[in-house]
Amino acid sequence: MSSTGPTIAQVGEFPLIASLVRDLPSSPAISVGPGDDGAVFLVDGSAVVSTDVLVEGVHFRRSWSEAEDVGRKSVAVNVADIEAMGAVPVALVVGLSAPGDLPASWARECMTGMREESALAGVSVVGGDTTGGPVVTISITVIGQTAGLAPVRRDGAVPGDVVAIRGRLGWAAAGLVVLGRGFRSPRAVVDAQRCPEVAYGAGRQAALAGAHAMIDLSDGLVADLGHIADASGFAIDIDTARLDVAEPIVTVGMATGLDPMLWVLGGGEDHALAATFAPGTVPDDWQVIGRVLDPQDAPEPTVLVDGQPWEHPGGWTHF
Repeated sequence: MSSTGPTIAQVGEFPLIASLVRDLPSSPAISVGPGDDGAVFLVDGSAVVSTDVLVEGVHFRRSWSEAEDVGRKSVAVNVADIEAMGAVPVALVVGLSAPGDLPASWARECMTGMREESALAGVSVVGGDTTGGPVVTISITVIGQTAGLAPVRRDGAVPGDVVAIRGRLGWAAAGLVVLGRGFRSPRAVVDAQRCPEVAYGAGRQAALAGAHAMIDLSDGLVADLGHIADASGFAIDIDTARLDVAEPIVTVGMATGLDPMLWVLGGGEDHALAATFAPGTVPDDWQVIGRVLDPQDAPEPTVLVDGQPWEHPGGWTHF
């Protein structure tokens, strides 16, 4: 973690901004990037806009994560929402609020992480703003494009659909338990908590396959599938026999005496995708884990686990 060198207050706002935007990649779609009063870029079809805020002490701790991890995470969690709409990410803008005694090197390394993750996601940083504040706060707005397809919303699930996921579940929650107890291993789950592994392009893949509904699993599988159930008006049943409980999660469960399946079902921050499809249309690398029920079998739009109501906390909420 960077803790030496001049602070952002000593460097000054505009020299800091100049150092942060240096060497940012662009794309042919971006005609005006950082440095003007606004960015100008082209989108193919409708624009899809989403925003997320990461607050120090809530979403990350500088004692747990390197600055690059925080930068990567801030991009990943935002682009995951564009993926969940079946859209293609194009551009993002970054707002950074930080205390004046924050090392300027920390801010630069955070931007390095943003730049690296943006390259993986195929998105360009086109502008932003900085201001002072009591803790590090990063707000990112990302803009995507539908590029010839209708956006995939949460309200399109229908009875008979299968529910499938793309990505890992329970890893970030297990990592949070490990870090909260003062440990740094298994490294795989710790890294998952520091920065999620988003399957970039999977949302577009699902849209091209005709997904009926889709969501970013930011708050937990049960909680987020609950949003699809509520929006669509139909119940969803999860088959736990189809869920993977990976070896690193099992290891943490054995060490702590906790049930790793609770992290898979209720843990958040993995930013996998969940979608519903007509049977036989699930794309490669997606894993079927449940189904959308007929109202005759489950009249209320809820989420069942192995046919039974979920009796545990359903996921992350801020309030």
